[in-house]
Amino acid sequence: MSEHKTQAICTDDPYQPPQIVANPDGTFTRLGMDKFPIIPAKPDLDDDDPSTVLTKDLTLNPNTKTWVRIFLPRKALDQNSSSFTKLPLIVYYHGGGFVYPGPSTSLAHAFCCKLAEFLPAVIVSVGYRLSPENRLPAAYDNGVEALNWLKATDEEWVREYADVSNVYLMGSSSGGNLAYHVGLRVSLEVDGYDPLKIQGLILHYPFFGGSQRTGSEIRFVNDEILPLSSADKMWELALPIGADRDHEYCNPTVMLNDGSRAKPLDEIKRLGWRILVKGVHGDPLIDREMEFAQMLKSRGIRVAEHYSEGYHGHDLLEPTKAETMFQVTKEFLRN
Repeated sequence: MSEHKTQAICTDDPYQPPQIVANPDGTFTRLGMDKFPIIPAKPDLDDDDPSTVLTKDLTLNPNTKTWVRIFLPRKALDQNSSSFTKLPLIVYYHGGGFVYPGPSTSLAHAFCCKLAEFLPAVIVSVGYRLSPENRLPAAYDNGVEALNWLKATDEEWVREYADVSNVYLMGSSSGGNLAYHVGLRVSLEVDGYDPLKIQGLILHYPFFGGSQRTGSEIRFVNDEILPLSSADKMWELALPIGADRDHEYCNPTVMLNDGSRAKPLDEIKRLGWRILVKGVHGDPLIDREMEFAQMLKSRGIRVAEHYSEGYHGHDLLEPTKAETMFQVTKEFLRN
């Protein structure tokens, strides 16, 4: 990929890239996805295949056409069963502004493969419903549904290799937003998810917004990867109809104005969950991410922050730059 640069003129088409086209019947066609090809799952060992991570697709809910892709480090199969230590379980929510798929696209697939091997960990990547066909909170509902599936499933890769007492919710960009909101819901009824024991959240440049522009949004208004017009349009497509950018799904700080709505934050503190906020200084979202982390800390929540150089999505678009994120995540899990 070429070096990231800021465009001089704000794009007139906030659907680019890729492009979403509204069809007469109310459905939407996502063009340009050929840039991110679909990667098939490979659940079986093959001596001729050098893959270090096995993958398997399973249906989550046939009615909503949701599903999961499980990533299992191949070396887990080589461990002596009597001495094998089960791996952390990471439930991962992909990015894409709530409007673009999904676990099997090359970006999300490659990222999860490398992360599963590096940590190592069992990763369950959730194929949730997309906007605008299914506006928020549909994706949040599916995120919670995946946890309900995990607590009850007899799937071998989960039961044999994943430590369900050491679970983290993780997401990139809009997936980070999703992981946060799923965490808020779960915090209010953790006993209902036994035997799953969530230890924390890993928020990878989480996608938040608000009506009042931040300094970084103004500074990077014409950002090549996430121009402000694109962010605005994705929120327009994802939020409930009629909601503005200060809806709690978009702007987490509005919860503080209502004590009852802020209760999940108090529960997260009580539970002792840790939250990692990972951002980059060349991202229009960086100011919001830092303000978000400060908000959490003001509530007494244990927060780890890591900000480095880069642009929004750089470690997904350029896998060679992902090691910093992987190392930060590994240290977070150790602590």
